[in-house]
Amino acid sequence: MNFREEILKYQPINEQEANDKEIILNYIDHFYKNILTRENQIAHMTSSGLILNKSLDKMLMIHHNIYNTWAWTGGHADGEGDMLKVALKEAVEETGVSKIIPLSDSIASIDIIPVYGHFKKGKYVSSHLHLNISYILVADENEKLVINKDENSGVKWVEVNKLAEYSNEPYLIEIYNKIVDKAKKIRM
Repeated sequence: MNFREEILKYQPINEQEANDKEIILNYIDHFYKNILTRENQIAHMTSSGLILNKSLDKMLMIHHNIYNTWAWTGGHADGEGDMLKVALKEAVEETGVSKIIPLSDSIASIDIIPVYGHFKKGKYVSSHLHLNISYILVADENEKLVINKDENSGVKWVEVNKLAEYSNEPYLIEIYNKIVDKAKKIRM
């Protein structure tokens, strides 16, 4: 399924998601030729994986070098239109865990995430927006974790009821909690 069709099919769970979905679809229609690449410096597609253990009470987090905080895995589409594939690729690259599976192939969350200006690989990247599609992923918490020094300085399992103790990004904590709640409903 085309990424636009997948987003169109997604049923928002609140007003924020409904608004973000409408804006993302509009932006895709206006910038289809470069929405999947960083060539679009104002806003582009990204995909994240919220990785939970099998009992859904711990989240696998990385310590993000640029933002100096614990966060979920994810990254730029870089031309790939399969957002689940992007989320899975980034999850493996950023944690070293080789067996990560989706709890569901469906989108778990749609969010427009602000990215503040920063330096990456010695080059300044201006503030922009990530038009983010998220998925719920599951991994075995006993699998070996590997730090990807290009992207992070730590990888660890964090109890979902302690996410606010590790992340300094309140907006993302809301998204994490929203997705964890959704994962629990899927498992019921």
